[in-house]
Amino acid sequence: MKISVEISMYPLLKQYRPPIHAFIERIAKHSSITVEYGQMSTYLFGDFEKIMPLLQTEIETTLKDIPESVFVIKLSGGCH
Repeated sequence: MKISVEISMYPLLKQYRPPIHAFIERIAKHSSITVEYGQMSTYLFGDFEKIMPLLQTEIETTLKDIPESVFVIKLSGGCH
């Protein structure tokens, strides 16, 4: 099943940009999904079975390093 995900990360740190860039770079390494970049969100397109484990791994990695992080995720069926 194809899905679209809009995800925003808000590390509650003064130096918030480096963790956001690191998170996006880790996600973008996966060639099985399409990644588009917006001003406030990153957009992922691809198979549910590929995206969801990737998000679980990368969000867990971030929260272990920076527990004071907030993620906002919108998920919808279908892909552009």
